[in-house]
Amino acid sequence: MTDSPEQTVAISDTALKQIRALTANGEFKDMKFRVAVSGGGCSGFQYDFSFDDEETDDDRIIRREEISVLIDEISWEYVVGSELHFSEELVGSFFTMRNPNAQSTCGCGVSFSVG
Repeated sequence: MTDSPEQTVAISDTALKQIRALTANGEFKDMKFRVAVSGGGCSGFQYDFSFDDEETDDDRIIRREEISVLIDEISWEYVVGSELHFSEELVGSFFTMRNPNAQSTCGCGVSFSVG
């Protein structure tokens, strides 16, 4: 069964390109990209982005082309329906989530709050 768009997490073209570049060689070669949500940040919750070479039993796995994104079950509840995005701005380049579940976000796009 295929998840509908609101029941999954999308991966933007820019995020796909950046993850592909980072996992092609070097320290993150052949690793999976992990998205997690933790308490903290200036808005209540924050996104954590990392690379991982192991899946856990409670991971949801989003695949796009050869890229795999891992999201644990608790974090999934906060990000389902979102889009993983890579942004390049004057202040720097960073991964972020375009999250319709967030009621507010901070200026850096890394922390958010829910209702």
